[in-house]
Amino acid sequence: MLSKGSVKPVQHHKLVDDVVIQLQNKISTEKLQPGDLLPPEPELMQLFGVGRSTIREAIRVLVHAGLLDKKQGFGTYLKSSPIIQEPLINRLHRAELIEVFEARKMIELENSRLAALRRDETDLANMREHLDTRKMALEQDDHDLYAKSDIDFHMAIAMASKNAVIIDMFRTFSQVLSDAMDKLNQNYRSHNPLSYYHEQVYEAIKQGDPDQAVKWTLDILNGTLAEL
Repeated sequence: MLSKGSVKPVQHHKLVDDVVIQLQNKISTEKLQPGDLLPPEPELMQLFGVGRSTIREAIRVLVHAGLLDKKQGFGTYLKSSPIIQEPLINRLHRAELIEVFEARKMIELENSRLAALRRDETDLANMREHLDTRKMALEQDDHDLYAKSDIDFHMAIAMASKNAVIIDMFRTFSQVLSDAMDKLNQNYRSHNPLSYYHEQVYEAIKQGDPDQAVKWTLDILNGTLAEL
């Protein structure tokens, strides 16, 4: 159940998103159980420190997402079998950046493993091209090209997995993370491009070694996670 101590007062920016994120976290962590009745609007307004319009819009977002059911005269309930119906990209935009990265991490490790087993010569050529562009961008201090070629390299690995579902999921996760990575890449003095690790991932995939591909990919991801 919700209580004053279980939620954080939200900031004045992006109020609706902040309320939605906190409510959705309660649902995901099962602090709100299927069939639970949400507190009435005045209580929610006090809990979150926001106005009535913000609460109503946040509830509307979660009803549209398929998580809540609003019944006139009875209140708002968590659905008995809540299933997210909104596009994944919308859900990711509301998530904490670290949560998005951790989820993408699981996908990217499997991408590298499958790529080592399934890649063909076209896949290898694409990876090599993006790595060479990445290296050139670093040498020329071209931040935008570096960020794009880095994402393109990892996308080429996903394509080599030959799994259409994984490819689509990875592309969606990459869209959300690209802005954050752009910020990291603006200052090379503090950002380690991990070029050696990227080359080792490529070589492991080229040699058809899934264990080494996963090992070097994990080193890259842990480095990025530390910066995030």
